Amino acid sequence: QVQLVESGGGQVQSGGSLRLSCTASGFTLDSSAIAWFRQAPGKEREGVGCVSRRAGFTVYVDSVKGRFDISRDSAKNTVYLQMNDLKPGDTAVYYCAADISTRPYECYNRGDRYEHWGKGTQVTVSS
Repeated sequence: QVQLVESGGGQVQSGGSLRLSCTASGFTLDSSAIAWFRQAPGKEREGVGCVSRRAGFTVYVDSVKGRFDISRDSAKNTVYLQMNDLKPGDTAVYYCAADISTRPYECYNRGDRYEHWGKGTQVTVSS
């Protein structure tokens, strides 16, 4: 059974850091493009960033460029979202998602591209 599980969320003060993990079971994350999305209360889901299946090509939304970084650990079948200089506007539930059908060197921050989703982890940034 394909499953994605996010972890690492929590509460942090503005300017702090968190690292979220997305761990897979039932399939290999290296076979997929992986994206992180977030949804704040009363707002639409937003693509934060993604990493391609090959070569680690990444795309980030402008609001997190220079602060967030996505990386893979193939041995642990895990993808990370390192979040630095967090702001109250980053408060949301964060989800990881896997796209097994995309081409090797591409990824997209569009939810309709992704077949498998985790249940999310809450990130709260206080001012």
